[in-house]
Amino acid sequence: MARRRLRRAGKWAAWVVAVLVVLPVTIAGTALRAGYAGAASPEAVTRGRDAIWLGHAWVDGRRDATDVAALKRRVAGTGIRDLYVHAGPLEHDGTLPPARTAHPRAKWLIAAVHRALPSVRVHAWLGDRLVYDADERGGLRLSDAAARRAIVASARRVLAEGFAGVHLDLEPVHSENADYLRLLDRLGPAVRGRGALLSVAVHQIDPLPGLHTLSGAVTGHRKWISQRFFGQVARRVDQIALMSYDTALPTEGLYGGYVAQQTRLALEATGGRTDLLMGLPFFHTDDVGHRASAETVRAAVRGVRLGLTREDGDRRRFGMALYVDFAATEEDWSAYRTGWCERPGS
Repeated sequence: MARRRLRRAGKWAAWVVAVLVVLPVTIAGTALRAGYAGAASPEAVTRGRDAIWLGHAWVDGRRDATDVAALKRRVAGTGIRDLYVHAGPLEHDGTLPPARTAHPRAKWLIAAVHRALPSVRVHAWLGDRLVYDADERGGLRLSDAAARRAIVASARRVLAEGFAGVHLDLEPVHSENADYLRLLDRLGPAVRGRGALLSVAVHQIDPLPGLHTLSGAVTGHRKWISQRFFGQVARRVDQIALMSYDTALPTEGLYGGYVAQQTRLALEATGGRTDLLMGLPFFHTDDVGHRASAETVRAAVRGVRLGLTREDGDRRRFGMALYVDFAATEEDWSAYRTGWCERPGS
């Protein structure tokens, strides 16, 4: 009798797991695969507002005129007009090391790009790891007003060196982070007051409402931000780039459907005065959060085009952001070009 009750309890436990875990995952997976189906509009092609993240080698002396010439050939015929060049990182107090240490060849790069690609803008990509707990070390604390002031001063400094904009990548930014919004409220006027642009890289939006809260409580890692917070950030900047990679999804179909959903959510939240850029995975690491065989450029481009088609096909202030130049393959560039830069049937 006791064994029978144990077997019955085991069956009920398995049923509960199926209902609470397996069933929602199955439903979500089916929805993502369905989101990857269908046809994108022929008008869902580049608007000439794309960007690419460039590594630190461009400003520390490892790149030369030959590399700039190769970059010119690489971006010809694409929609790329903005280069986010790694010019940091920020120190944990928000300051930057002296230019001769942080980015000694920045002025050379800016001048070289202006000559080779006069319509392309060079932005200073600044970032750091954020920390939140009082006893946590090894990162920048946005609750520190002095650190926020230092970031603004660092932005002014790189703009004085000739950059056309500041691209801020602070991670992880927790959803509803008031200190992050306070920083943007100060940073935006400081950057625009010098005739420059402010852009930010941000996390993905909750696929389900409140998921960032649940993931934070269960895992301690807040992977997502709310759609409302995404919109609050977007209103404070000129460009917002959603890092639509590192999803841990196992197949191209699931990943592409997820990107289509993220594109739709981001379009809903981003006003018409801000450029929305969807990130493309131009890298190929394999770890817990990223499967290179699933997170392909091909799947991401198709997902973005489907999301754009369904939500706001006429949106002009829209593009893709390519992460990152030094890890990209010919296949990545080809998928971006054929999927996004060439009008179907042309």
